[in-house]
Amino acid sequence: MSPGDLLSRYIQDMTLATDAAAASFAALTHKLDYLDEADIRRVREAYRFADEAHLGQFRASGEPYITHPIAVAGLCAEWKLDAQAIMAALMHDAMEDCGVTKVELIERFGVPTAELVDGLTKLDKLQFSTKEESQAESFRKMLLAMARDVRVILIKLADRLHNMRTMAAMAAHKRARIARETLEIYVPIAHRLGLNQTYRELQELSFQYINPWRYGVLAKAVKKTRGNRRDLVERIRKEVQDAFHAADMDVEVYGREKTVYSIYHKMVEKNLTFAQVSDIFGFRIVTHELLDCYTALGVLHQLYKPLPGRFKDYIAISKANGYQSLHTTLVNPVGTAVEFQIRSQAMHAVAEKGIAAHWMYKENEQPGEVSPQQGAVWLQSLIDIQHETRDSAEFLEHLKIDLFPESVYVLTPKSRIVALPKGATPVDFAYAIHSGVGDRCVSAKVNGEPVPLRSQLHSGDVVEIITAPSARPNPGWLNFVRTGRARSKIRSYLKAMEAEESLELGEKLLAQALRAEGLTLPPGDDESPGAEGALWQSLVRWGGNRTQRELLIDIGLGRKIAPMVAKRLAQLMAESGERPDALTLTLGRFAAAEAPTQGSVVIDGTEGATVRLAPCCTPIPGDPIAGYLGRGEGLVVHTQRCGVGRRLFERDSERWIDVSWAEEPTRPFETVLAVTVTNGKGVLAQVASAISSAETDITHIEMGDERLGQTAELKLTVAVRDREHLADVLRALRRCAVVIRAERVCP
Repeated sequence: MSPGDLLSRYIQDMTLATDAAAASFAALTHKLDYLDEADIRRVREAYRFADEAHLGQFRASGEPYITHPIAVAGLCAEWKLDAQAIMAALMHDAMEDCGVTKVELIERFGVPTAELVDGLTKLDKLQFSTKEESQAESFRKMLLAMARDVRVILIKLADRLHNMRTMAAMAAHKRARIARETLEIYVPIAHRLGLNQTYRELQELSFQYINPWRYGVLAKAVKKTRGNRRDLVERIRKEVQDAFHAADMDVEVYGREKTVYSIYHKMVEKNLTFAQVSDIFGFRIVTHELLDCYTALGVLHQLYKPLPGRFKDYIAISKANGYQSLHTTLVNPVGTAVEFQIRSQAMHAVAEKGIAAHWMYKENEQPGEVSPQQGAVWLQSLIDIQHETRDSAEFLEHLKIDLFPESVYVLTPKSRIVALPKGATPVDFAYAIHSGVGDRCVSAKVNGEPVPLRSQLHSGDVVEIITAPSARPNPGWLNFVRTGRARSKIRSYLKAMEAEESLELGEKLLAQALRAEGLTLPPGDDESPGAEGALWQSLVRWGGNRTQRELLIDIGLGRKIAPMVAKRLAQLMAESGERPDALTLTLGRFAAAEAPTQGSVVIDGTEGATVRLAPCCTPIPGDPIAGYLGRGEGLVVHTQRCGVGRRLFERDSERWIDVSWAEEPTRPFETVLAVTVTNGKGVLAQVASAISSAETDITHIEMGDERLGQTAELKLTVAVRDREHLADVLRALRRCAVVIRAERVCP
């Protein structure tokens, strides 16, 4: 039988089994024995409501649609969720597919149940520009509902699990698309919430649909290996059980087998063949109490020899999703490695059911073991990201970044443990501590040593963040941060700063353009009482904006042309009886035509995101400059000789405004030098020494491909105060014996 046939048969068998289990409400009642009679009556009422709502609807396989909600409710009942969650599971498609309103659900079943159903409902009724945008907004709504009430995602995962089990009747391309979405979003969420049983099954089903041939081949190989190793597995199990019996310890010993997907992932990740994957099977030891875990570890280490470096204590430092176990790899009697996982019964419940274990064991909860707060930190981070991120696609991007299953555990100087995704940096750590610490971060120390902010952290590192009151987030941090929280906080701060700077620039540009009309900017804003407020309201409506602030920001970002807005404002002021002032008109025209140095925009080095120096010509103080108001880019400053700037002027002359340098700039400015040198030992050191003698710094170096020839071409980015300082640097370079030619790069 081919792998494809194997998959089809597996899907068919799974479908039949699921159908039989979900044929009617009777299949659900025996799972609800943990609820009282009143709750069961409410669940039955929800079933009748859902059955009526879905009457006449059928699944792609031809079954009545109600079989799906019953199966989802059954999965939720296995997690011992409360009556409200079971009711929501039964009605989870009622709003989306049957036209039932939230108000109707509130009237019949109460607010909590209606909120759960609403959190599960997609946003298909709204209009989105693309399918991707619609999908992103649906995830956003569901995940924010999840952050407020984790039952939303538990029901959603049960819904996705049943859909994945019963996709046989769908077209192959639809199965593959749904499987990829499951692997990308729902599998990591299940892992983050500690739902390992669900996580593994969703992972396995996704792999079957995405790569059916590979799955079939590997499944066949695993089955064959299982048969070959049956005797060895039984021998190890018996020896382990005898060892614990001799130590007078009551434990449960389970054999466990890697899933096909995890074997495939390991083969790809470590470039192994199937024969080279040694830990296909392992064992799990479940004890009664926490301390018994460490005793059991001693028993195993006396029985078999442990492999050095293969012991992990996830009890002392649990994983971010609450998982706790001891992991040790031992050498079995025939010389191959076998992994053992040791955990208490409470830890086992959390390991398999994750956050759902709270409902299963809340009556028997022990301090420090099963906690309703498992995953709460990550759920809260969804709310934090939502406050900073209004764009749905950006929210989903942050979510995907934050779903990395592997974590590193680092410590604060006061020994507080912080879990971060693998590859996280000191900036991620700073934002994990507090957004204020991240915003003011300037440098970091790891284990007492200064490190770059882009350095990757490792488990056990002690991280100290150095802050400064005047510091603010650097846009370059977005290139290396790994957590969604850090990324959203940085972007939010930069957007807020950009808005404030654009507002200030827009006000300056409008005032300057209005002076050319012989008028001064009217006081007040669109919320002012009387004629002043009415004037601004008329201008805002004309511009298609909601507020005066928004209009000025658009001018500062180049989305609207200041002279055009000024002409409209002058017209409105004329209608209200205000006339141009002759002196203001004369001064405005004189400043615009004769004295560009009197322009309203002065460059001194303190500019932020809305005023940028063009990278094509890297202007420095002393260069004749002009400002181009790009559409949505703010003000870009070019040298007047820049070829790129000239082409923009020919195409868009009305977007150019006068800018000037401040008399005393506040910082050095970067420019690029092309330096041809004689190739040889120590050349770079001599060039660096010459530049240093001119009191400047090299910020970047590029070398051409001809480094093995007699000459080499260097491109040096240096920071200079002005053109005079640049001339000093070039003279110092030209005096250097190894330098053949040195000049500034101009486009």
